[in-house]
Amino acid sequence: MWITRHAEKLLQQLAGQFPAVLVTGARQVGKTALVRHLFPEASYLTLDYPAYAEAARTAPEALLERHPPPVIIDEIQYEPSLLRYLKLRIDRDRTPGQYLLTGSQLFPLMQGVSESLAGRCGLLHLHTLGYQEVQQAGIAIDEPTYLFRGGYPELYTGADPELWYPAYVATYLERDVRNVLHVVDLQDFHRFVRICALRTAQVVNYSELARDTGIAPNTARRWLNLLQTSAIVALVEPYFGNRTKRLIKAPKLVFWDTGLAAFLAGFLSTEDLFVSPYAGAFWETHVFGQLARFFAARGYRLPIYFWRIAGGAEVDWVIERTPMHLIGVECKWKERPSPRDTAGLQALEKAEAQRRVEKFIVCRTPVPYRLPDGTRVVGTEDLLQHLETLLPG
Repeated sequence: MWITRHAEKLLQQLAGQFPAVLVTGARQVGKTALVRHLFPEASYLTLDYPAYAEAARTAPEALLERHPPPVIIDEIQYEPSLLRYLKLRIDRDRTPGQYLLTGSQLFPLMQGVSESLAGRCGLLHLHTLGYQEVQQAGIAIDEPTYLFRGGYPELYTGADPELWYPAYVATYLERDVRNVLHVVDLQDFHRFVRICALRTAQVVNYSELARDTGIAPNTARRWLNLLQTSAIVALVEPYFGNRTKRLIKAPKLVFWDTGLAAFLAGFLSTEDLFVSPYAGAFWETHVFGQLARFFAARGYRLPIYFWRIAGGAEVDWVIERTPMHLIGVECKWKERPSPRDTAGLQALEKAEAQRRVEKFIVCRTPVPYRLPDGTRVVGTEDLLQHLETLLPG
């Protein structure tokens, strides 16, 4: 069963413009399946096989000769030095769509792309399945159940989540953590990841993460950076009208996939999650994830921030459509928010009076409506449809 991805159109556009395209994302989000589905005529080479990775390191020219373009080169992060040789070939022939690369977004890979393929390579970040994609595939699932299960494609093609997630986490710990950070005590790292899951949608405090895990703050910072570059979590910057201030304030930690976060946090069912004190944080994480998928599938940078001032007012997510047009998004795990729930949005509107501020509360309401101050109360689908109307063309 093939589930159509919203990013398919963008990938085809990139392959029609750039000699190389790199599809990045966390493990098992469907990167390889996507490029093989869209480019069935391309040959296939995976550096996941040790023999091919060794050949890419010791005899790259011979390896590329045996796999002429168009070619899919899978797991390129295992030998990013191959990118230098692709650059030489692309400089001789800039025909679009020759090299279709996939890989986890680790530092060596992205550094290699920026150094070797700048201006020659289109980039697409692929996420797990969004709720819209699952619905459009005809899969009967409500939004809370999707949130708990997550969006990894194999979970919608027969895999049992109770068996799949433990194997996924074990594989991730073994392959990425040991390969990149050479962590000796995987138990400490595993505990750290679980603690992060319980802090999704919270502002990062490295001292607390370190204390609760039993590690040094610098180690906590290094491990969180690994989760970020492996596309397990996002570190979202705060929004300030003065852009330079964004870089000197603590970011908010958010898991890209709510199902993985729910598993790591120890929740056993949808009901278990949503009767817990963490329901609001996971709903906020879910809304962020659907917004991020929306922008990524259309090739836009991620224009999402959060807003908080010293006095305590805050807004969960702020979308900067333009420097003069902001969209404030408050997330509520309830069906009928009240005017009291708009306090943060009103504070944002007052603080950014020189800008146009659209105010939304995203909740589980079955019917969109407006509150007296003009705040729109909507579901996630309604918000995405509104954003669609704001895009050029």
